[in-house]
Amino acid sequence: MNVQFRPEPAASTSVKTAIADCDIHPARATATELYPFLAKRWHAHLETYGKQAYQGMMEGPPYPKAQPNASRRDAYPPEGGKQGSSLSFMQQQLLDPYNVALGVLNPLDTGQGLRNHDLSAALATAINDWQIEKWTSKDSRLKGSIVVGNEDGPTAAAEIRKRAGDPNFVQVLLLSRNVEPLGQRRYWPIYEAAQEIGLPVGVHAFGFGGNPITASGWPSFYIEEMVGHSQCQQTALASLVLEGVFERYPKLKMVMIEAGFGWAPSLSWRLDKNFERLRSEVPHLKRRPSEYIRDHIWWTTQPMEDPERREHLFEVIQWIGWDKLLFATDYPHWDFDEPSRVLPPGVSDANKQAFYLDNAKKLYGII
Repeated sequence: MNVQFRPEPAASTSVKTAIADCDIHPARATATELYPFLAKRWHAHLETYGKQAYQGMMEGPPYPKAQPNASRRDAYPPEGGKQGSSLSFMQQQLLDPYNVALGVLNPLDTGQGLRNHDLSAALATAINDWQIEKWTSKDSRLKGSIVVGNEDGPTAAAEIRKRAGDPNFVQVLLLSRNVEPLGQRRYWPIYEAAQEIGLPVGVHAFGFGGNPITASGWPSFYIEEMVGHSQCQQTALASLVLEGVFERYPKLKMVMIEAGFGWAPSLSWRLDKNFERLRSEVPHLKRRPSEYIRDHIWWTTQPMEDPERREHLFEVIQWIGWDKLLFATDYPHWDFDEPSRVLPPGVSDANKQAFYLDNAKKLYGII
């Protein structure tokens, strides 16, 4: 993929108004940057088996795009390294000019979903320690996401509980494509631990459970994968609702990240319609599916919906609720959303304040 990003100057309003960016992707500058946080046995393992040990077979991404080209061309740090790997350049290019008061880190390329559960757990712990050492301890605006080896529920739950009360972290991070849909019981220990320590669970697009990214096979083009993120998250959300996750964990909060939100009403309507006819199959559900979705789900805005008629966007947001949207840029990726150009005209000051900052601060417990 060879996408040219042409950076726009920050608008004056974005400088004056503090915002929360709920999807920032930090990267590692070198292949060995995690070594100080990993036992030496894993150094040898990674050097022996290479990238396939933690990225290829069971993590993805399934579409063979080159990672450097998935990010903005202007995001290469002047000191070298991958886009998103320099805190000072992130401050210069994102945090300072856009007055980011809260930035939520969502690391990718972390070994989540590996079949080698011991390696996955070791990498998750290392990524979490790395987030503190390189990012959150150096800039108080940044907060981390607890990465877990999500195919091993008990070990993932232990990692979550290990981080309980740590102010460096504001959520648990999962991916949308897994071995099974996210409502399955193998993942319940993760939700139990997240509810126990009072953190929301973020479900980010990507991941790879070994299956095609569509229900009918492999697509031909990267654009199909991009559109397919919403399909995967619809599957994940339907599973979470219908398997009774929110009935079992009534205080659990979840964030659907980087897969849009325009599909939320139609999915909810279809679930409700079928629930009226098939509710005997799921007697563990005490309410309509749409009610669980409204109460338990938040949505990041990148990629922001862009209908031809702005009233259609407002109708969707009205159904979701202005209090459930979290602004995100997806920095440093190529489809970065510039803050001042996301919302169309006609949004009240109160809704702008909630959208850009207050919703995130409330959800993540930032005073």
